[in-house]
Amino acid sequence: MGVLEILTVPHDVLSQTAEEITNIDDRIVGLARAMADTMYLAPGIGLAANQVGLAVRLIVVDVEYAYAEPHAKRKKPIVMINPRVPIAEGLVVHEEGCLSVPDFTVDVERPEAVKLEWIDLNGNPHSVEANGLFARAVQHEIDHLDGRTILDHASSLKRSIYLRKIKKKARRQD
Repeated sequence: MGVLEILTVPHDVLSQTAEEITNIDDRIVGLARAMADTMYLAPGIGLAANQVGLAVRLIVVDVEYAYAEPHAKRKKPIVMINPRVPIAEGLVVHEEGCLSVPDFTVDVERPEAVKLEWIDLNGNPHSVEANGLFARAVQHEIDHLDGRTILDHASSLKRSIYLRKIKKKARRQD
């Protein structure tokens, strides 16, 4: 599949709720690999299938690679099929950016500690307790699977200013 195009707002698929994956076939495995390659090239720490145009519940995350020292960089993407957060505790606010919302950041309040559940590419279930950047990144990507972007966490004023800016930029490129 190679590297995929990362879609940006206001693309319709970014506001769609992704469908559960019921069959892990070669298409899903290939998509996961291509998403990982795309995420590293971007560079990013997470990517949801919606962001590359497919509304299926698949994300890839690697929060260590981006921040590792050059000699310690090892690509270890975590592929999550049908990820969910059944338990969440505490709240913390941090600034977030997004590959699908370029040149925009916003403070987002999210649970600080979460229990994550997902299925891997071999069909094996996983369940871990997470906090910090990993928990935040997975929640951000699950937002994408639920049809939300960081724009949905912004004030209506900040959101409308950003959307006007990208519409103006698009008109200039036409």
